[in-house]
Amino acid sequence: MPTIFSRIIAGELPGRFVHRDDRCVAFLSINPLQPGHTLVVPVEEVDHWVDASPELNAHLMTVAHAVARAQQALFSPVKVGLMIAGLEVPHLHIHVVPIRGVHDLDFANADPSPDPAELDDIAARLAAAIAAG
Repeated sequence: MPTIFSRIIAGELPGRFVHRDDRCVAFLSINPLQPGHTLVVPVEEVDHWVDASPELNAHLMTVAHAVARAQQALFSPVKVGLMIAGLEVPHLHIHVVPIRGVHDLDFANADPSPDPAELDDIAARLAAAIAAG
């Protein structure tokens, strides 16, 4: 059975994509920890990052780096946090989050109902910043 991320990648469920290539996608979290919180997800269904090939992990990190640079330009965070937890969906995904401090990485603080118009605006601005390099 496909994971929820595979269904988003396939277009069966909506997603606010900021990057897509043949190996991975990046889209906004539906419950962001901070504005701009993005998930980098491989197209291949791999549950745990240690089971992904080194080449796939390297590609995911390259895309996460591009996302982080765009987040820095748009949000001017103190840092951009990177987290691989993988407990909530059995499909490898990297959280890339603009942060002011470690408390901004606490899932208890996730926004349960972000404004869809704000998410659309952030997605468009992030996608443009990533494309501009």
